[in-house]
Amino acid sequence: MLLLKFIAVNALIISVNTFSFKNNWKLGNFCSIKSRIPNLSTTTALSATVSEAEPLMRIGHGFDIHRLIEGTKLVIGGVEIPFHLGADAHSDGDALYHSVVDSILGALALPDIGQLFPDNDPQWKGADSSVFMKEAYKRMTERGYKIGNLDVTLILQTPKVKDIKPAMKQNLVSLLHTTDSRVNIKARTHEKVDSIGESRSYACHVVVILEKC
Repeated sequence: MLLLKFIAVNALIISVNTFSFKNNWKLGNFCSIKSRIPNLSTTTALSATVSEAEPLMRIGHGFDIHRLIEGTKLVIGGVEIPFHLGADAHSDGDALYHSVVDSILGALALPDIGQLFPDNDPQWKGADSSVFMKEAYKRMTERGYKIGNLDVTLILQTPKVKDIKPAMKQNLVSLLHTTDSRVNIKARTHEKVDSIGESRSYACHVVVILEKC
């Protein structure tokens, strides 16, 4: 009889631990598991807590494109670039900053930049896009995250930005309160294909990883 009770208790322990393991594997939240003591009520409460917790990592993608026209300034990554064409935009048209903002907002499952800062709102007319960056950073930190890695790809035929990339990078590092090793900026042409290749527009892609603080 004792042997049967021992077997039954251990079978229950194994099933409870297996259930908890599978649920937490799906949630990707092993760091919050402080104990695997086979107590059914404890396991149930723990599973409920874990399901409501923020994930340890979030990934976001941002994209923006602006037409290039005469009579406006060209600002990319917070750097004003001497060029005969500038961005056609409601704000300062900084596609790099806009893409970073959208990547962070997307990672946090928040509304996009166009919803938070509508292009028909007069207060954002000609606005410095660092304002949008600061808001994205604020929302990120309020949720308990920091920059894990930020990878930027600028796509423009002209002007060349090789010598300007370090300044752009430092602006990102400063606004996002992170380090050089967590931010990268790449730039490429569009091989003279379509509006970007004909210098009628420029675009930017950003991928971000957010880490729980």
